[in-house]
Amino acid sequence: MSRAETVSVSVRPRPLWTLGLFRDELRTTFRRWRTLALLGVLAAVPVLVGIAVRIETGDGSSGGGGGPAFVSQITNNGLFLVFTALAATLPFFLPMAVGVIAGDAVAGEAGAGTLRYLLVAPSGRTRLLLTKYATVMVFCLAATLVVAVSALAVGALLFPLGDLTTISGTRITFGEGLLRALLIALVVAASLLGVAALGLFVSTLTSSGIAAMATTVGLLITVQILDQIPQLHALHPYLFSHYWLSFADLMREPVYWDDLTRNLGLQTLYAAVFGSAAWARFTTKDVTA
Repeated sequence: MSRAETVSVSVRPRPLWTLGLFRDELRTTFRRWRTLALLGVLAAVPVLVGIAVRIETGDGSSGGGGGPAFVSQITNNGLFLVFTALAATLPFFLPMAVGVIAGDAVAGEAGAGTLRYLLVAPSGRTRLLLTKYATVMVFCLAATLVVAVSALAVGALLFPLGDLTTISGTRITFGEGLLRALLIALVVAASLLGVAALGLFVSTLTSSGIAAMATTVGLLITVQILDQIPQLHALHPYLFSHYWLSFADLMREPVYWDDLTRNLGLQTLYAAVFGSAAWARFTTKDVTA
């Protein structure tokens, strides 16, 4: 057993140290230029979608029926840009950003040579891994809210706001629409927890942050392709991306919960399986090399 492992085992970390470690991890993650660039790209997507819809409907037409979900309703109510932007970014941009952050969580520290020093401090491997995952979870929420807030601001500037019509054809107030938009954003953030756990597991397998990020994004693309092959329909309900767009059911009246609960249950399962695999790998990982 190395000196770093001896110290981390023999010293019991205090709760305040754990909170301090989490705070430092958050500060480090959100100060990186890579993180800021990812959030900037995500914020730009609703701007591009809003401008495109505005140009397309500038002559008074309602626009075509293609594109992401809810796009045809944006001209009637700018709040629908929030739902459209989330539908446009969830299949690739949001999970890719999460995959980059999660893939670099442990592998980046190992590649930079700082992982051993983190373990010399009284954090312990389990607490450090939980801190890394909690930080990625915060990024999931932050990234989703960046998309939603950007879309809301652009929608308010370019289109009218007011009461809106649900998928079921019923009318709800603008305030209730905002609450549903917030709930949808939370569901979308929770939908990324499986990718976060998968990326963290991959991050424990290598000491190269770039390799971990590329592998995670590659797996994401592979799963998306598999989910589009009809011959693999029996496998689709077990793919973490299969129920992602079920958040649209929150715009029904009454809300259709079946696919929503399947999605959240599937994300919990992925988080448990790959979180456990990451813990098993990380607790036996040689960080002295």
